[in-house]
Amino acid sequence: MNPTLDLLNARFSTRTYAEAPVTDAEKAAILHSAMRAPTAGNMMLYSIIEVTDQALKDRLAVTCDEQPFIARAPWVLVFVADMQKWIDLFRFSHAEEVEGVDHRAAPDVGDLMMACSDALVAAQNAVVAAESLGIGSCYVGDVLENGEIHAELLGLPQHTLPIAMLCFGHPAAKREPTPHYTRHVVHENRYHRLTDAELAEVSMDQGEMHSPHGFGPGVANFGQQVYKQKFTPAYMAEMNRSVRWWLDRWCTTEPR
Repeated sequence: MNPTLDLLNARFSTRTYAEAPVTDAEKAAILHSAMRAPTAGNMMLYSIIEVTDQALKDRLAVTCDEQPFIARAPWVLVFVADMQKWIDLFRFSHAEEVEGVDHRAAPDVGDLMMACSDALVAAQNAVVAAESLGIGSCYVGDVLENGEIHAELLGLPQHTLPIAMLCFGHPAAKREPTPHYTRHVVHENRYHRLTDAELAEVSMDQGEMHSPHGFGPGVANFGQQVYKQKFTPAYMAEMNRSVRWWLDRWCTTEPR
C-alpha cells in the first residue's frame, strides 16, 4: 500500500488523550485541509465552530449524551450545515428583488442535504489531516440531540444545523482499529437487497467479529443486539425528536 492508505486503514476513534496539546500550527493545517474539501457549487455550505470555552465543553459533555471525554478533549470543532450565510447574502444583495420572484423565502430539504454533505466532507478532511499529524479524533453525532439547547449554546441561527462534532487530541495510547464488516456493502449497478441466506451470513459473521464471547441476557443474535443497543434506547427517541425540530426550524419562513 502507500502512506495515505496505511493512514486510513490504521485510524481508530480517540477518546483518551495524551497531555500534548494540539498546537496552533496543527490547528491551522487541519482547518485549511477541512476547507479544501469538495463542496457543492463551491458554496461551502457549512461553518465550523471552534469550542475554546472550557465551560461550554463541559456543558456539551453533558448535553451530548453524558460523554465526559468531550470535556477533556484538547480541541473540539462543531461542523454546522449552514444556509443562513447565503440567505443573508441574498438579502444583502437584493437578489430576490432583481430576480423578481420570492420563491426561495426559506431553504428547503434539498439545501439541507447538500449543506450536510458539504459539512461532513469537510469534517472527514479534518480527520484525515489530523491523522497525518499524529492527532486522533472522535465523531460525536449526539450534538444533533437537544436541539433547542444546542441552538442556544452555540448561537445557531434558524437556517443552520450542527451535523457533527469532532474531538481531537494526541492519543494516550495506540490500539487496533475497530474491524468493519465489508461484505455486501458494494453493489454493482443496482441495489441488491440481501436474501435471508445472506442475512444469516451477515448475522453470524458480525456476531463473531464484534461479540466473540456471546451476547447479553435476552439477546440471541447480532441483529437483536444492535436493535437493543442502537434503535430502542431513550437517546434515539430524543435524537429523532430533535432532528424533526431542526428540520422544521430550517424549512419554515417564520422566525425561530
